[in-house]
Amino acid sequence: MKLDDIRRKVDKIDRELLVLLHERMGLALRARRFKEEVVDAEREAAVLERAGRLNLNLVEQSFGQQLLRTIIEESKRLQGEARELAAFQGEHGAYGELAARRLAPEAAHAPCLEYVDVFDGVEQGYFDMGVVPVEHSLEGSVTQVNDLLIKTNASVVGELNVPVSHCLMAVEASDYRELRVVYSHPEALAQCAGFIERLKLEPRPFYDTAGAAKMLARENPRGAAAIASPLAAELYDLAILKEGIDDGPPSSTRFLLLAKEPRPSEAGGKSKCSIIFATAHEAGSLFEVLRLFAESKINLTRIASTPRRDDPGNYTFFLDFEGSPDDEKVAGVMDETRRRTVEMKFLGSYPVDTGEGAET
Repeated sequence: MKLDDIRRKVDKIDRELLVLLHERMGLALRARRFKEEVVDAEREAAVLERAGRLNLNLVEQSFGQQLLRTIIEESKRLQGEARELAAFQGEHGAYGELAARRLAPEAAHAPCLEYVDVFDGVEQGYFDMGVVPVEHSLEGSVTQVNDLLIKTNASVVGELNVPVSHCLMAVEASDYRELRVVYSHPEALAQCAGFIERLKLEPRPFYDTAGAAKMLARENPRGAAAIASPLAAELYDLAILKEGIDDGPPSSTRFLLLAKEPRPSEAGGKSKCSIIFATAHEAGSLFEVLRLFAESKINLTRIASTPRRDDPGNYTFFLDFEGSPDDEKVAGVMDETRRRTVEMKFLGSYPVDTGEGAET
């Protein structure tokens, strides 16, 4: 091994240490929601005592404990700031984190394993906000998120369309011919199926695009690559072999911002509303609801449906439309919709995503 090889390994370890430190600070912020006070002397003593028991030949016990003391002090400083937490599904570097960085730029961004963890965390107050994908421009609605929207008590307070541009990445820049398998979320693999087939790679599903990148960086399986976002490549120090490998036309994912309580409408800005409703199983019942919006010249921006779990054969409908509930016309149509449906739920009102200030 040459000096340059050693230095590359050192650089990689340094980067991994910083990424792990970032994850630790995020967990410290989450832990604050369960603590009455920032300082927990008993917990600090236990952490330092465990560090003292480690037998690391090249790390002096005093150095290791001092390093942890510094980390603990920084954790307490962050906990004392009472910083807001915005949750997203996936690992750091996921498209959900890209959306969270735009929708809640001042918050700390907390990864969750499942969508339900985001919803539950917002409802129970563990997170101040949650960011979830509701639809893909090519793949359609995100069924699991729609099902959770039906049951949630959280409010929709924002939206954002995030361009999706998948990248092929590996631990080191290499020839395509050296690759044998590629890991990613099933939807990303499907969106890049033609590219994968042309390279004769074996697609291997993973729970998350950024999770696949993280695994690749840590385990470095032979002949393997991952498909994920440019942010994931940056965070996990992976080489991007090719960008924009999606088969179809440029696509995007629409994300919703959730909060425990609704937010007031912004004065002078364009607003959008989201509702969920179910109609009687009768001919023309859905048409009668949609006609209310047409006659009032309220523009619909999304219509989707999902089968009702409690009433097979019937459907729950999702409707997004332009306007604010503060507008008399919009309020009147919603009142009439409530009278003409068997149930209706108002998810929230929020500013329209105009695409201004979007990252390129």
